[in-house]
Amino acid sequence: MNMDELKRQAAARALEYVRDGMKLGLGTGSTAKHFVELLGEQVSAGLKVIGVPTSEATRADAIRCGIALTTLDEIDRLDLTVDGADEIDPDLNLIKGGGGALLREKIVAAASDRMIVIADDSKWVETLGRFPLPIEVIPFGLAATQRAIGHAFAECGVSGPMVVRKRQDGHVFVTDGGHWIVDAHLGRISQAKHLAGLLTAIPGVVEHGLFIGLASTAMLAGSQGIRVVERR
Repeated sequence: MNMDELKRQAAARALEYVRDGMKLGLGTGSTAKHFVELLGEQVSAGLKVIGVPTSEATRADAIRCGIALTTLDEIDRLDLTVDGADEIDPDLNLIKGGGGALLREKIVAAASDRMIVIADDSKWVETLGRFPLPIEVIPFGLAATQRAIGHAFAECGVSGPMVVRKRQDGHVFVTDGGHWIVDAHLGRISQAKHLAGLLTAIPGVVEHGLFIGLASTAMLAGSQGIRVVERR
């Protein structure tokens, strides 16, 4: 099976947890896109759910698939969020934000009773950090913000280049919220929870891609089938 087929398998397994009448957080990215498409098929067959998308891209996919949508202004809690991840560690801490939607993804995940992460098994790591850590920042005062980020890294014993994310055309990547993303190439983050707290406290940082304690279940698709991991 190729990578795309593995992602679709993980998405199909997560769909088994969806019940009629649920309020769902709809994630962003290539794996979450499979979930939205499969959910749309169930909706066409009569399943009644309502979704909150985590990006404009997911909103467009959900509308195309006939899924009813709402916002967190109109409802206060979600039953379940299904989303992908760029990395997953054994405690089900994550790095997310490769698709640039980390802020909305974290808001939706935090408003959910449960978060299921779907991924192919290449995303499973012993320690987070191989994938660059996305940090969403305000463009104003960027150099000062990056210096503060560097101090946070030093306190946690990590270091590496920070690169402002660019689009393929060379222009700066701008998030749905109008912010920029700095990708930090750290290699290994041994104190992910501590680093998450330090980054959150920096004024120019809007959000970061460390999702600590939010995921409850991971569905990992590999050549041997689906492995389901529950948070310890």
